[in-house]
Amino acid sequence: MRGLRWHHAAFGLANLVLFTPSVYLLLGLPLIMRQHGWSGTEIGLFQLAGLPALLKFLLAMPVQRWGGARGRYGAWAWWLGGGYVLTLLALSWVNIHTPRPLLFLLATAAALMSTWVDIPVNAAAFRMMPEQERMRAGGIRSAALFVGGILGGGVMLLVQQAYGWAAPFILMAVLVLAVLWLLYRLGSLEAQGGRCTDLMVPEVSAPAASLPVGSVTGMAAAPPWPGRALRDFFGQPGAWRWAGLLLAYFPLLAAAWVFLKPMLLDRGFSASAVAWIAGVMGGSLGACASLLVARWVRAGRTDAILPVSAFCNVMVLALMALAVWLQAARPVLLGLALLLGAAMGVTSALVFGLMMDFARHARQAVDYGIQSSLFGLGRVAMPPVAGVLVDTVRYEGMLACLALGAGVVFLAVLRGCGAARAVRAGGTG
Repeated sequence: MRGLRWHHAAFGLANLVLFTPSVYLLLGLPLIMRQHGWSGTEIGLFQLAGLPALLKFLLAMPVQRWGGARGRYGAWAWWLGGGYVLTLLALSWVNIHTPRPLLFLLATAAALMSTWVDIPVNAAAFRMMPEQERMRAGGIRSAALFVGGILGGGVMLLVQQAYGWAAPFILMAVLVLAVLWLLYRLGSLEAQGGRCTDLMVPEVSAPAASLPVGSVTGMAAAPPWPGRALRDFFGQPGAWRWAGLLLAYFPLLAAAWVFLKPMLLDRGFSASAVAWIAGVMGGSLGACASLLVARWVRAGRTDAILPVSAFCNVMVLALMALAVWLQAARPVLLGLALLLGAAMGVTSALVFGLMMDFARHARQAVDYGIQSSLFGLGRVAMPPVAGVLVDTVRYEGMLACLALGAGVVFLAVLRGCGAARAVRAGGTG
């Protein structure tokens, strides 16, 4: 049990540190951009720097083929993380006045490295986690991402306000190097003597006869070609409905979260106050909500809370739209911002827990890559649309449209709340 707790802690810490720069680039920089006169459309289009998330499925193929099959997820994490550090140092040499195409390209490069290094780290965790621990691991991952949101969307903004453009990027590069050292230590025993003894990828004790064709004891099978992998995944019962939830369930809230900081800034809050409210306080509440969901919801009970969460998402977005339209007082906006953070925590914990549950044995990297690509497609597609809505129908109109979309998701969840269980049954077979 002590070893399992250590794995949980290391898994959460790695996700936290590796995710923080992405949060700063996509959720922290919009505040700085708004301070320097960027429009809602420009801020929304900058979110397309997250497009590499759509390639996660393809990026997962070499990791599974030459990493999972040899028990070397740790080595992949080290080399890809090194590239991540280099992109962060490159970003520290530019500033907000750098030509926007160059700034966008550097942010896209950082997003690519962040997306790629995430695959071996989480595939290793999926492989070593017992089934009964997957929802807990999903909650820890979600909480770690929210703590990363606190660092990237709050603390790093405060560091930037106090010490200038380069300081956050240098600090985040140092943190990534520290977690790379941890992953190196965890991977120091991997693939010795032909056995998978990596602390992050423990040896599987099941007999070879119980493993899928093409696999060996303790090691993942080489992945099929992309077309076949997609057919296999979407051939599972309820997979298409689950894909629809990945595209819209969380990304609608995420779009509102992207524009929360610019909205509060335009409503008269100072930049430091926005960093504390949306970055630190909202992120902290989201992390707590993620941990509570992981504690309350166990495998097989997720379907019971999905409709409740989807309905709460509708209400939060609708209330925010109404408050902005009525020009509500600052305490009301503060309270709704915190509610949005809590809704983000619940929603992300459910999504990440289910993604772990739906990753089939010996296909962890590929299945996780497919689901993350769908998740990333919705996450990247929503903010540009929201940005155009901000410039045309203002913040209240944008929030109202997001609330309508969340209502459609809620109705879909009500009609198909059994889909998750069907996919899970197929994924564990």
